[in-house]
This record gives sequence, structure tokens and C-alpha cells, in this order.
Amino acid sequence: MCTGPTPPNGPDPRSTVPPARRAPRTTRAVAAVALLLAAAAGCGDAGDLVGAGSTPTAISPDRLWPQLTPASSPAFEIGEVDSQVVAGVSVPGDDLRTVDPVALVRAEIKKDPSGYAGAGYVETARRMADCGKAGAAGERCPVLRPYYRDLTGDGHEDLTLGFRQLPGNVTAVRVYTVEKHRLVRVMHWEDAVSGVELAGHSVIIRSPSEVAGYEYRLQWTWDPQQKSMLLTHDEMLRTGSRALGGPSSPAPGPSASSR
Repeated sequence: MCTGPTPPNGPDPRSTVPPARRAPRTTRAVAAVALLLAAAAGCGDAGDLVGAGSTPTAISPDRLWPQLTPASSPAFEIGEVDSQVVAGVSVPGDDLRTVDPVALVRAEIKKDPSGYAGAGYVETARRMADCGKAGAAGERCPVLRPYYRDLTGDGHEDLTLGFRQLPGNVTAVRVYTVEKHRLVRVMHWEDAVSGVELAGHSVIIRSPSEVAGYEYRLQWTWDPQQKSMLLTHDEMLRTGSRALGGPSSPAPGPSASSR
């Protein structure tokens, strides 16, 4: 076993050199370091730093058109913040599990009857007659199974609801919470959906793209200041990439009461 010399930590009782003639502390420390380095060289290069190769040169972003006056207001109304009290639907005990998901969809249809008639989603309105509680009765019911998870971080379960907008291939996704004993919708989206995930305080929706081999991934995350789910990521990624949610993120299982 290769070992190095022990650095001197004081006068050696075995030394025959008088204390007055011994080397100063600094000189002895330098000599000790030299001995240690020599011993390490004799033991090989184990523990030495190894170069990782060349590092790419950092390139700072180029600012374009610096003469333009920065805009102070949006050009289009996108509706980033969506927080609406749902009228006509109560929440007994502030427990969202007591709310009938079918009643939520019926309340939405009632609020926007023109959107579910004529050239709109007339088939959705027609199939609501096949729905029972939680959409469990009737295979033709457009209301999907509800999921319950705390997305707002207040320690209480929120409701994530989906329903088909028919005819067509559009799925509506909604998130509801309770605020001051009132039912509040804090997120809504409609799209051709290929997958939905819940991760932390976020809802992630994957949708097919017109570009072959790519898909859209949109992520809404709860914002405590706006008290709404905000669109925080809007990306086009290669199909199969798991940039959001991650490969280890399990799909949220339905609650026992919704089965």
C-alpha cells in the first residue's frame, strides 16, 4: 500500500537538530507539501482532475431593432386569466366531490345555448340525456370521468373535468375550485386532445400538430396572485419527447368515488 509522509505538526522528539536551528514554520510547510505531491505522483494519478474537453463558446443574444418603442399593452385579447363563478351549482361543505360533473356541463350549455345548437356542438347537447351522475350511466354520455387533485395548493381537492364537444374531435378541459364557498372555474380549453396530465400544480395537454412527427404541449399552472390557471408553456415538440411531465410522471388515477 502506497502512503505518503505525514506532514510535520511540531518538533519531532526523535530529532537531533536543536530547536533554534530547525527550519521556520513556512519552510517546513512548503517542504511537507512537496513531499505529499511527490508521494501522490508515486501512487499514480488517482483523484487528479481530468479535463472534460473543450467548452463551447457562450454566445450572448442579439437584440433586434433596438429603436422600436417597447409595447405597453397586448395587441390581441387572448384571455390569459379565466376565473368565473359558476352560477346555479352549489358546493355542499365546500367539497367538490359532492358536485355532479354532469350538472357542470349542463350549466355551461345553458349559459351558451347557441354554441350547442345549430352548427355548434349540437350532438353534445343531445347526448347529455344519456348521462347519469359523473357520466357513468350511458356509453354515449359526452362527460368524461372527473379527477380530483389539489392544484391550487390550498390543501383541498380541485376538480379537473373533461367532456367531448360533438360532432367532431374536440375535447373540452375544465378546472374548478372553491373560493369563498362558491364554485369557480379557473381554467378552460378546447382542442383535439391526445393526452392530458396533472403534474404538481399544472395541467398539461398534448395535441396533435399539422407537422408530421411533432405535437403541441400546453401547460397551465396555478398562479396564486391571479387566482387562475395561467398558460405558462406553449411548445411544439417531437412526438414521444417527454419534456413536460417526464417519463416517470404517472397519469393521475381516478378517485374511488368516480368509478
